[in-house]
Amino acid sequence: MSRPYAHRPCRIDSQRAAQLREEVIAFHAEYCSVLDRGDLEQWPLFFTEDALYRITGRENADLGLPVGLVYCEGRAMMHDRAVAIARTQMFAPRYNLHMIGQVRIEAEEAAGILAQTPFLLIQTLVEGPSTVHLAGCYHDRFVKADGQLLLAERHVIHDTNILANDLVYPT
Repeated sequence: MSRPYAHRPCRIDSQRAAQLREEVIAFHAEYCSVLDRGDLEQWPLFFTEDALYRITGRENADLGLPVGLVYCEGRAMMHDRAVAIARTQMFAPRYNLHMIGQVRIEAEEAAGILAQTPFLLIQTLVEGPSTVHLAGCYHDRFVKADGQLLLAERHVIHDTNILANDLVYPT
């Protein structure tokens, strides 16, 4: 059985991978800063107009099943989600902190830059402890538009099997 998100050898020169890694690291710094500050309505701007964003459990991803917790097709759908979350919060106030692991550049192709990055999402309820809210890996396809990286695809594959019922924020 093929595992779509299994490890694949890098198909890029190490010097070029190092250059691209620095660009992806800078992208993640801005992306996570926006989310951690709670500027959810800025989140869709990190994606192309026709981007795909999906959060899926590792078991489903390994089986090639497209079932996920969150599925957004296109920046407009992401914007709707961000506005709904930002303006209709029906849950306890919280702070989020994204911890990003080592970026791995897999390839640079005509369709974009393929990268994987492990992450932890730490959540702190205003009147509670900090907890690991989600752990997993970003599987991304980046493209350049006007000299900056944008996500054409972000597949968030989470390792966490037991999820809090308040997974509403983008990861």
